[in-house]
Amino acid sequence: MSAKSDSIRSILYALFANLSIAIAKGAAAFWTGSSAMLAEAIHSLADSCNQLLLLFGMRQSKRAPDSNYPLGYGKSIYFWSFLVAVILFSLGGMFSIYEGVHKFLHPVQLNSPMIAVGVLIFAIIAESISLWGCMQAVNKERRNRAIPTWFRESRSSELIVVFGEDVAALLGLVLALIAVVTAAVTGNPVYDAIGTIMIGILLVVIAVMLAVEVKDLLIGQGVEQHLRQDMETFLAERPEVDSVYSLLTLQMGHEAMVAVKAKMRATGSEAGLVVAINTIEREFREAFPITKWLFFEPDNRDD
Repeated sequence: MSAKSDSIRSILYALFANLSIAIAKGAAAFWTGSSAMLAEAIHSLADSCNQLLLLFGMRQSKRAPDSNYPLGYGKSIYFWSFLVAVILFSLGGMFSIYEGVHKFLHPVQLNSPMIAVGVLIFAIIAESISLWGCMQAVNKERRNRAIPTWFRESRSSELIVVFGEDVAALLGLVLALIAVVTAAVTGNPVYDAIGTIMIGILLVVIAVMLAVEVKDLLIGQGVEQHLRQDMETFLAERPEVDSVYSLLTLQMGHEAMVAVKAKMRATGSEAGLVVAINTIEREFREAFPITKWLFFEPDNRDD
């Protein structure tokens, strides 16, 4: 299965989980009056909208190149991923902090807290399944790297966002459960408000982390380092190539642009040089299917 298919499956896992969780949380928040539950319901609803935006972004990134966008629309997924981070920050994080501060200043006693507890346990199970689905895709991509290293180096913005959302959701649910149980046991609704504020801070922190990572992709990053090294090795081992002067790459969503400047071995004729370059380009694309655009410049000096 391709990286794009893995990403779509992860998004769908998260979408179905968040829709069901948002409905359950919203009902529980209305019944119990819990601000932590309301914050979590808004968070899950925002996440559901975010997954729809990611699916739209992936669909848009498949559009064919045209005269205005000769390199295609692959990088559009980065814009939608960045927008998701902004929504998570504003609608999820800032609303939760606002709601928590409001309930801290004006505490409201919880009604039927066990309903909230039951819904939160259901949500933790559903969100764990969503994270499990996401981790399957992450593990295929991270090549035995530690999760933080993969998070910093990955070029799959939609997978980074889904992973961040799932982790934030699961941690937020645990915080909400602790807050509701503590408020119920002590009879003090202030703990519910504190839990809401902590959820908001968590969402803001993760949203900022996601925005920073996607910002790098928006500016324009090359392919992952391990892939670049494989490309360099491939070119260095080609019998047609004497030396490689430069290798430039640019990640374009799930595809890449590659530009090579190299000194070629003598072939005795211009036709032989053309054949050699065409052979390298054909086998380079076979070795690295991610390559959508390949520009090969033969030269005899690096300047």
